[in-house]
Amino acid sequence: MTAPGRPSETPEQRYDRNLVDLLQELRVGTLGVQVLFGFLLGLPFTLRFSRLEAWQRWLYLGVIMMSSISIILLVAPVAYHRLLFRRHQLASLLRAANVMAIAGLAAVALAVTGAVLLVTSYVEPGVPTPVLTIIIGSLFASLWFVLPLTRRSRLQRPDRREGD
Repeated sequence: MTAPGRPSETPEQRYDRNLVDLLQELRVGTLGVQVLFGFLLGLPFTLRFSRLEAWQRWLYLGVIMMSSISIILLVAPVAYHRLLFRRHQLASLLRAANVMAIAGLAAVALAVTGAVLLVTSYVEPGVPTPVLTIIIGSLFASLWFVLPLTRRSRLQRPDRREGD
């Protein structure tokens, strides 16, 4: 069952409201990954970077690539909007931006989990590394994806109502 929306709202008003909501969400997501990305950019220039093992340097490259991809995906809707500004393409923008935002959030989750793996493997190698990395990855997976998708699937079943 889909949510009825706001009955007094025109489609244009709904698009405008959805765009404002989306842009606010993208601001929050982008800020976090930009802080991580800034930290990562400075890391190779520290004296201790040379002490990383080969697999940790490869992990670093993977984390910086995932951070870059997440920034690209989370900022892409802004470029899309700017290039199609005043061309009456809000519905198309919202569909594309939704996909980009979800993919961007997945990339953020992978980047942060990878950064946790990198840092913990350097600071306290051994048992704490996989334990802490699994905890962080599990929190991302459950709170960012499993919980909302479970709720979404319950709302889409015809035998369920919002209050159930």
